[in-house]
Amino acid sequence: MDPFTDAEAGAAGDETAHSCGRTPGAGGRSPDAADGPGPDGRGGREEPGRRAVLAYGAAAGVSTLAAVGFDGAEAEAAQGRQVRRTVRGHLAAGAPDFVHLPVQVPEGVRELTVRYRYDRPEVPAGTPGNALDIGVFDERGTQLGGRGFRGWSGGFRDAFTLSAEKATPGYLPGPVRPGTWHVVLGPYTVAPRGMDYEVTVELRYGSPGSTPRPVYPPERARGRGRAWYRGDCHLHTVHSDGARTPAEVAAAARRAGLDFLATTEHNTTSGHAAWEGLWGDDLLVLCGEEVTTRNGHWLALGTDPGTFVDWRYRARDGVWPRFARAVHRAGGLVVPAHPHCPFVGCRWKFGFEGADAVEVWNGPWTADDEHAVAAWDNLLVARDDWLPAMGNSDAHREGQDVGLPQTVVYADDLARGPLLEALRAGRSYLAESSRVVLLLEAVDEYGGHALPGGTLHADAGRRVTVTVRAEGAPEGATLRLLTDEGEMCTGPAPSLSWDTTPRLATYVRAELRHPAGKGAQLPGAMAAMTNPVWLGGDRR
Repeated sequence: MDPFTDAEAGAAGDETAHSCGRTPGAGGRSPDAADGPGPDGRGGREEPGRRAVLAYGAAAGVSTLAAVGFDGAEAEAAQGRQVRRTVRGHLAAGAPDFVHLPVQVPEGVRELTVRYRYDRPEVPAGTPGNALDIGVFDERGTQLGGRGFRGWSGGFRDAFTLSAEKATPGYLPGPVRPGTWHVVLGPYTVAPRGMDYEVTVELRYGSPGSTPRPVYPPERARGRGRAWYRGDCHLHTVHSDGARTPAEVAAAARRAGLDFLATTEHNTTSGHAAWEGLWGDDLLVLCGEEVTTRNGHWLALGTDPGTFVDWRYRARDGVWPRFARAVHRAGGLVVPAHPHCPFVGCRWKFGFEGADAVEVWNGPWTADDEHAVAAWDNLLVARDDWLPAMGNSDAHREGQDVGLPQTVVYADDLARGPLLEALRAGRSYLAESSRVVLLLEAVDEYGGHALPGGTLHADAGRRVTVTVRAEGAPEGATLRLLTDEGEMCTGPAPSLSWDTTPRLATYVRAELRHPAGKGAQLPGAMAAMTNPVWLGGDRR
């Protein structure tokens, strides 16, 4: 019986396919290898009985299957045609995080194509079904750090191709050199009865061709000097699991009134060179990556173009600080993303040591954003080295608005360095659209003043006046002023003023909320919020 006739596994999907729990444990059965002919009827060969799992890395959650071979004589006979091998196998519930399929690539290969599928059996309500990710590493190896990384498409594609001249989005063009490559399978969730899968590797022989030099975005746009700049720093395109092209995202960013955006594809850098002709004096593009681990997602934001950050670890492995440091060396920021998202693998487990900011608002306002803001506010009370808040859309497709929300930063210029410095300092507020402005200022009786991210140095008993002003506020919106003690002042938009002292308030931050529903126990949805103004001492 063909297991795929029950539930065909075209691995096209979206993030919601990864939103169910995963059964703990370890195990799995290695595949039989079944070889079939290439499209020209040649190249088939039986290699029966290869069942042994050759290696298992317990700490990393990795198993390695028997190698798929292509010999040199076959390459000579192919004369520009394709040959292929197909491997079928089964993974039990509790399979390791990653399953490596070695592929022995001979001399003379021009192009590599991989196709895969897996079954999706019916499961009881509330039980995880099957979801299988895929990517590839070249002959330089699979060591953590990604020297051999050539691409990752997660569960979004059922096939990919790469050669020196071009590659499927999510993958990096480059020569198909001889040696041991590895197709990497990532069983994200496995149904109780397990997962049947099939992987087909095709090699096309011929002259290798040449690899085009990547064209990366510039680090500066024209800008307006020192000013407020609006950006969305968490976006996806067809280079990971998004449905929009980079051109469509750039057009949406301009319609949303953004000054900058960041390309943050899941576990790949292929999007860094995909924006040629799309940036301009009015739009800056920053490079980055959404690093999608099994214990939370994080943004490597504003890194040097081409910087790859590995994702193949859990919090228990103790290696996350190494990659956070690598992002800092590459000039970027470390930003845990949607830390309270309820989906499998999304909750943040690594702590915040080494982080530069935290994404507390992700897409349209939901209960997990409310939770994230409350948890972030608790960090403001408990930690001297506070983390600024960010808001980003995480938009993937039409119907998900680019710039909802956005982070508005007060920076010296519309350029990579000044923007990242302002984000790190918290000189920013978050807004649901470019129509909304939220300005918070603290002043004392001697002329001292401070904006979000800054400190108003004043004696403990000195009177401080805090003022917040909203523009473009939703009808019926409410302004709130909050301190380390909680909400201290509230009133209708567009403005609110409150007097305090540094003795009474360690910091003050502002929120602009939509009207709450009748009988609601929580405030209405967020329309905008600021980072804190600190009172009385230097908190940075």
